[in-house]
Amino acid sequence: MYLPRRFAETDPAELDALLARDAFVTLVTVDAEGLPFASHLPVLHRWEGERLLLEGHWARPNPQAGHRGPALAIVHGPHAYVSPTWYTDPRAQVPTWNYAVAHLSGPLAPFEETEALQTLVAELSAKYEEAVGSDWRFPGSAPDTLSDLRGIIGFRLEVERLQLKFKLNQNHPEANVVGAAAALERLGGESAEVAALMRERLARRPARA
Repeated sequence: MYLPRRFAETDPAELDALLARDAFVTLVTVDAEGLPFASHLPVLHRWEGERLLLEGHWARPNPQAGHRGPALAIVHGPHAYVSPTWYTDPRAQVPTWNYAVAHLSGPLAPFEETEALQTLVAELSAKYEEAVGSDWRFPGSAPDTLSDLRGIIGFRLEVERLQLKFKLNQNHPEANVVGAAAALERLGGESAEVAALMRERLARRPARA
């Protein structure tokens, strides 16, 4: 990933926030013919000290299922178009796109043990059922579906390289950031999320003497 220093983040808590917001990642590997292959999958993550692990599962027919070796997981944060008309000097600026994203790379290892798959599916379903206010749980709420575990293969990604890119107008003067953030807030939704991140970065700037 192209990562200018001014847009780089180093705080692991920023990754936790991105994954809490949206843990539906893009998992990229290279197949036997040297071609990239991507799957879109929900994951769980956990820290073991400074070691970060991602876990999820493929449908068994997925050509990527069972891949072992280098992989890249892309975590997608909020993003929004930024118009130069929101700046104090629009005739001297061009449109851009503000966004937050994380790239996590390292060795990927599959697993097929029934107990491990059951634990994974139980944790994934509990997380998202709770989010929608449901008390459905696996396998207790549907014991007859345990046999469906044969249709999936689990994976574990041990993250060796973490890159966090938060491109949020850090290269602009304060007035431009404030103007663009205000416009994005008016748009609401995901644009307002970007605005909040912009204001957070602006607040971190050293005060001028």
